[in-house]
Amino acid sequence: MNAAPTASAPPPVTRRLGPPLAALAAVAVPTAYVAVVDPNSPGHYPDCPFLAATGWWCPGCGGLRCVHALARGDFTGALHDNAVAVLLFGVLGVLWLRWAWAALTGGPTPRVAVGGRRWALIVLLVVVFTVVRNSPVGAGLAPPAV
Repeated sequence: MNAAPTASAPPPVTRRLGPPLAALAAVAVPTAYVAVVDPNSPGHYPDCPFLAATGWWCPGCGGLRCVHALARGDFTGALHDNAVAVLLFGVLGVLWLRWAWAALTGGPTPRVAVGGRRWALIVLLVVVFTVVRNSPVGAGLAPPAV
C-alpha cells in the first residue's frame, strides 16, 4: 500500500533568509572597509589602469570614492564621484529588497530578465556616461584627482 505524497512544509524563515543575509554581509564588510579607509588618500588602493593608459576616466573611476561618500551619508559627493555607480547601487538595493521580501514571506524568488535591448541600453548608458564625463561639458561628473 502506497501512501499518498504529502506536501513538505516550507523551510523556516531563518533558513529562507540565509542567502539574502549572506549576500548583504558580503557587501557590508567591504563597504565598511571602504568607509573607514578613505580612497581620497593616496596609497591605499591601486590606480585605475584605464586612466593610466588613456588619461580618461573609465565608467568605474570614482566608484570607491562613491561608496565612501555613500557610507558617510554624502549623497551629493557620491553622485559627483560616480553617478552611474549610485544608480547601480540603487537598482541592486531594490533587487535585494525584493529578494529578502520573497524570502521573508515564503514567496518565489524574483527573477530578473535582461534581454538584448536592455543590455544594449545599459551599454549605451555606460558609453555615453564615459564620454560625457571626459568632456568639458561633463567635468562635474569626473571624480576629483587624487
